Amino acid sequence: MPKNKLTLLEYLEGFITENRKNGFLNVLKNRTKHLTIAMEDVYQLHNTSAVMRSCEVFGIQELHIIEQRFGKRIDKEIALGAEKWVDINRFSTIQNCIDDLKNKGYQIIATTPHNDSCLLDEFDITKKSAIFFGTEKLGLSEEVMQQADGFLKIPMVGFTESLNISVSAAIVIQDLTNRIRKSSIEWQLTEEEIIDKRLDWTRKSIKDITAIENRYHESNP
Repeated sequence: MPKNKLTLLEYLEGFITENRKNGFLNVLKNRTKHLTIAMEDVYQLHNTSAVMRSCEVFGIQELHIIEQRFGKRIDKEIALGAEKWVDINRFSTIQNCIDDLKNKGYQIIATTPHNDSCLLDEFDITKKSAIFFGTEKLGLSEEVMQQADGFLKIPMVGFTESLNISVSAAIVIQDLTNRIRKSSIEWQLTEEEIIDKRLDWTRKSIKDITAIENRYHESNP
């Protein structure tokens, strides 16, 4: 861990309250990159924002958004500040997103109500997994389905075959994050990732951060 990064963090934390500093530490204890979420071309803006909010609430640190057809901004009103605490990775094509995730060691898991390969409660949580959710009407594209390493289905017992994407994501995220926290697998962020997020969140909490950082660098050339 670079000493200058820790020194900068210590300096910047002097500008936030102990309450907020401790809050960051407590939240980061439950953050994970062992599981991540990817959303493919979701047209309804509020669904993307709602999924981001679920990621934040249940401790998923990264959300991947594919904007191959519908490039849209995040609806901050619905996200309710979640965009400050979740890392958003945007991709212009499906393939770029899949390649990036596979290069980081994730298996690609496609959510679909039409495939019984694996029910949610039987899903193997030991592997790093990127859970893909598709468009509201058509679901995931053939491009994702053909390259998926596995398929995931929420068990349903009613007449309706599918749920709203934001509801489906919330169910999956809550179930899987709850299970990994009760497991013995190494799901937590690394020490360096925690330091990086503490720096990021502390910066976002300080007014006039640019001027304050400039003063720090002038004093520590």
